[in-house]
Amino acid sequence: MIRSRFPLGPGRLPLRGRLTLVTTAVFAVLGCGVLVLNWLSSRQLIEANRDLITESAGTLDPALSDPAPLEVPPGSTELPPGSTELPPGSTAVPPGSTEAAATTTPAQAFDHFQDAILGDLLTRSALLLTVFTALAALLAWWASHRSLHRLHQVTGAARRISTGSSLDERLALDGPYDEIRELGDTFDAMLDRLDRSFTAQRSFTAHASHELRTPLTVLRTALEIPLAQGRVPDDLRPAVLRALDANVRIERLIAALLTLARAESAALALRPTDLADTARAAAHDLAEEARTAGVRVTLDAADAPVDGDPALLRQVALNLLANAVRHNYPGGTAVIATGTADDRVFLEVSNTGDLVPPEEVPALFAPFHQGRERGSGFGLGLAVVRAISDTHHGEIVATPRAGGGLTVRVLLPGRDGGAAGSGSASAGTG
Repeated sequence: MIRSRFPLGPGRLPLRGRLTLVTTAVFAVLGCGVLVLNWLSSRQLIEANRDLITESAGTLDPALSDPAPLEVPPGSTELPPGSTELPPGSTAVPPGSTEAAATTTPAQAFDHFQDAILGDLLTRSALLLTVFTALAALLAWWASHRSLHRLHQVTGAARRISTGSSLDERLALDGPYDEIRELGDTFDAMLDRLDRSFTAQRSFTAHASHELRTPLTVLRTALEIPLAQGRVPDDLRPAVLRALDANVRIERLIAALLTLARAESAALALRPTDLADTARAAAHDLAEEARTAGVRVTLDAADAPVDGDPALLRQVALNLLANAVRHNYPGGTAVIATGTADDRVFLEVSNTGDLVPPEEVPALFAPFHQGRERGSGFGLGLAVVRAISDTHHGEIVATPRAGGGLTVRVLLPGRDGGAAGSGSASAGTG
């Protein structure tokens, strides 16, 4: 299932969006503050020079500063020719008019001028502020993208490493030495330490297991020879047999640990192979054990070409089928199938058995996990399968069956990025 990188919802905007909103909001608030201060300053300057402007207007037009009264005969209702202003106490009106015309004084003209100038200033400033706020939002979006690009590199690398099995990848960020580059360098240093730690752990496991093989072989030989020659007293024979059985179990454990160490080392010998061949080999190798356990094994092997390590891939099929046979019941079934799915190939093993709770499925692939009932194994079979799948850049899907048992499908990249043809697998038979 693919999830959105940035889930939408209240308070869940990506960092890039939040930086853009904050930058735009700061710019808009400061711009409004500048606009208001500019408007108030302009208004104050105009008001401070009101007397100077009105006096200048009166000097330029004496008629406006001190209009001469017109001589109108008492009781006359007509204005003198060419006159539009009534003297005090006159009842004369302009021709065609029913009321007196308003007299425009220098102070009133100045108020009209001030209102027009300040209104126009406010309108133009608001328009410019809107345009520049939009530009600021675009620039903030672009700048945040540039700044967070390297942070996305860190996130992508962490995601790839967390889903893979290799710690070889490093960020090696370039650009200015800022907080993001410091984070990248710290991340690389952490990967270096983890890589050295895991390498030392795998090396120790491999070397210790290898060194233990020789004394265990000598011990087994020392017990088998007198037992075969009949030189062991009857009262000591059960103890010798128990020692031999313990020796065999330890050798099997060492072999499993060596396989796990090799699977986790990512040192693969990649060659063209087919999962169908590995499935056939596993079914052949476990045929006798399945007959003894009373489990019927069904093989459905379709072509599944892949580039991988043949020995490790055969171990995947062998471990999955062995797990299906050993965690079954007499009369049960186990189905091993191979095929292709889109651009990947798969190997699937399905078996009957006890009910497996879904919450316990992830723990099945942990090393030394043997489930609720301890058997003769060591709990390393599925851990080895997971390690081999990871080193081959594959995926494991484990699903409990409704009637009991488990279905495990290993998906690997097909040869040359895809697989020719298509195949199907039997999900299991009753």
